[in-house]
Amino acid sequence: MFCGTFTALVTPFRDNAIDVSAFEKLIETQIAAGITGIVAVGTTGESPTLSHEEREEAIRLAVAIANKRCQVLAGTGSNATEHAVTDTKMAEKLGADGALLVAPYYNKPSQEGLFRHFKAIADGTSLPIVLYNIPGRCAECRNIVSIKEASGSIERISELRGRLPEAFTILSGDDSLTLPFMSVGAVGVVSVTSNLFPAEVCALVRAFESGDVKSAEKLHRKLFPLFKDLFIEPNPVPVKTALSWRGAMSGECRLPLCEMAAPNQARLRKTLEAFERTR
Repeated sequence: MFCGTFTALVTPFRDNAIDVSAFEKLIETQIAAGITGIVAVGTTGESPTLSHEEREEAIRLAVAIANKRCQVLAGTGSNATEHAVTDTKMAEKLGADGALLVAPYYNKPSQEGLFRHFKAIADGTSLPIVLYNIPGRCAECRNIVSIKEASGSIERISELRGRLPEAFTILSGDDSLTLPFMSVGAVGVVSVTSNLFPAEVCALVRAFESGDVKSAEKLHRKLFPLFKDLFIEPNPVPVKTALSWRGAMSGECRLPLCEMAAPNQARLRKTLEAFERTR
């Protein structure tokens, strides 16, 4: 169900509030570039620092702006199962196409606890669910249909592909590993880089899908310096900084995230300039 290129949207802020105009322009840019889908209020969208009301606003806006022109995944994960259930139900009510659920990362539950967490969420919604990590028994939950894999392990992709039903899709959670992951069974990416360059990331994925591996390799090599330097500081600080240089939005992030160090800004500018010269 979920394959292709999904942009993990940043959440634009201005004066510590969601910048609705910038958010709309960002989504329109994605759709114009042919993106498969967008992810609202994932970790790239600074979900841990958004209030419940702000998460609802961002998901509502994303669904309304997309207006069925691309798929919308809502980031509804939480360390608290009850909160995740509530937010997933809210996303379903608002019209999202699916929910993206990060595993509880602070309380570190056992495999049994993870299973019960995800099963409680799946039982509370009819939305298709995309996981970051997958306990073995989540095959029991029919609406868990995809995984965003950010382990960095090609071996894990191979193992998952061998164990999971063919209809269960795997998406790369790392821009730089999109091509190698697709070579062993992934079917797309949840991308940070596509906030800036959606057409190029889409082109990479589509080239591989069509069997044009050489073109996909060429695009991968061209994008690779960006894939790396957009993570020289905690995400989404570098990509928001780059978007602010473009005039698309303020580079504002919420504490504990803060502005990039000057040397890293200089490095990112140099990488962006080199990439722009080859477009």
